[in-house]
This record gives sequence, C-alpha cells and structure tokens, in this order.
Amino acid sequence: MSGKADSLKSILYALAANFAIAVAKAIAAFFTNSGSMLAEAIHSLADCGNQGLLLWGVKHAKRPPDENHPLGYGKSIYFWSFIVALMLFSVGGLFSVYEGVHKLQSREAMASPWIAIGVLVFSVITESLSMAACVAEVNKVRNGRNFLQWFRETRQSDLMVIFGEDLAALCGLVVALAAITLTMLTGNPVFDAAGSIVIGLLLLLVAYMLATEVKDLIIGQGVEPALRDEMWQFLEQQPEVERLFNLLTMQLGEDVMVAVKAQMRPAASDLALIEAINAVEQRFRSRYGSVIWCFFEPDFQD
Repeated sequence: MSGKADSLKSILYALAANFAIAVAKAIAAFFTNSGSMLAEAIHSLADCGNQGLLLWGVKHAKRPPDENHPLGYGKSIYFWSFIVALMLFSVGGLFSVYEGVHKLQSREAMASPWIAIGVLVFSVITESLSMAACVAEVNKVRNGRNFLQWFRETRQSDLMVIFGEDLAALCGLVVALAAITLTMLTGNPVFDAAGSIVIGLLLLLVAYMLATEVKDLIIGQGVEPALRDEMWQFLEQQPEVERLFNLLTMQLGEDVMVAVKAQMRPAASDLALIEAINAVEQRFRSRYGSVIWCFFEPDFQD
C-alpha cells in the first residue's frame, strides 16, 4: 500500500481558496444582483466554516485514549465530517435552491454582469488550484482505483469531504459562469435563476453522497478492502501461523484495531506459544504502523 495522504494540507488549501473566493463573490453579488452569484458566495462561505469544523475534528481526533474512551478519539473526525455534509446540504444546497426559486418569481434584472464573470473566472482558477492540491493527495492513496471507487472505499473522511466540496465548488462555478453568460447575452434572468437551482441540486447530491459514506464510518467499518487482503496474506505467510481463520478490523480515524483468530503451529510449551504469538504481533505492527490495538486468539477451529 502507498503512503498516507496529508488531508490537513488539503484542508488548509481549500480554506484559503474559499475565503478569497467568498469575499470576491459577495462583492460581485452585491453589485450585480445575481442569484447564481449570491448562491455561490453563500456556498463558499459555508465551505470556509466546513473547513474550520474539519480542522477542529482533526485536532480532536488526536487526543490520547482515556478511561472513558479507551480506544481513543480517532472516530470523532467522522462525526465532524458528517456535520460538514449536513452543512453542505442545508446552508449550501437548500439555500441555493431557495434563492433560485425566489429569482424565478421576482425576475429581477442582473446589473454589471461583467463583474460577475470576472469574479467567476478568478474563482475557477483559485478553486482549480485547491482541487489540484487535493487530487495530488488523493493520488497518493488511490492505488490505481478510479476516483469514484476511491471515494466509496476510502476511510479518510476528511480528505473525502474536501474532495467532494472542491469538486462541487468547481462544477458550481462552471454552472454559474454559464448561467450568467446566458443571462447577459439574452437579457433573460431565468437563466441566472436556473443556474442557482442547478447549483443547489448539485450541492444536495454531493452532500447526500458524503453523508452516506461517512455514516458507514460512524457505524463502524473495517480497513479498505485491499489493505485487509494484504493483512490476511501477511499473516498467512508467518511461519508461526498454521492456518488463519478470521481477521476483523475496525477503522478508528487514523488508527486501526485488529482481531486475529488463527491456528498456531505446535509449540513446545504454553510459554513458547505466547512467544510465537508475540513475535507475529510485533512483525504485524511493524508492517502496519496504523495498527494500535491487536487482539490475537489462538484456536484449532473457526
């Protein structure tokens, strides 16, 4: 397996990009009276808050285990990732749809469309840089999978959320740019309102996909399938292991808990059996540094 992606770097890139974009969009929305632009400004502002929540989640997840949380706080990042998905759904998606419907009813004309177009071009460039930084981190752990497969299998919820947010933001910017351009060319504000609705529906879709994936992590998921297969093969190859019956894993943020049930090769004594198990565990932990807890059950049947 390849090295771990630096999700913190992606969060900071996205936060910087979204703050700059949110300010530019808000100014443009004020001068242009554009529904698509206002929806995009709210979306970028919500993204800034989302990245703040992820930063808090990353920090909270690193707290050491205590009496009430003997397995640590690693899974807390899943909770904050789920909150971000809800924020994207409500503040981003629902507001954008509402703003688009409002614009359809009022048919307010757009002013100074060139300001909006200039800001959107700037935003597309800035968001593309943030997206490129995120993709660079994703590529470190994608291991030949397509992006959808990685999205469905990854256990790094913070990186997953940043990827989803950046992708939705970039697509939303393109939609807003097209809507405002059509409004400027035709003089029909319906295109601008429709653009806001499309952006909202896009955000709702991404938020639903993120919430669904993070929900599974909150309930409890094992490590990625490819990593579990690799762990299984590693244990089967150990000279002390006669037969591997079962391997259970649990992803706890950055940490992993593992439970192994295996038949060990005959040992001269109980002490020798314990030493053999300890040797396998030590090599296993050395190979997989994310494994913090390893429970080994020797048995002769499944």
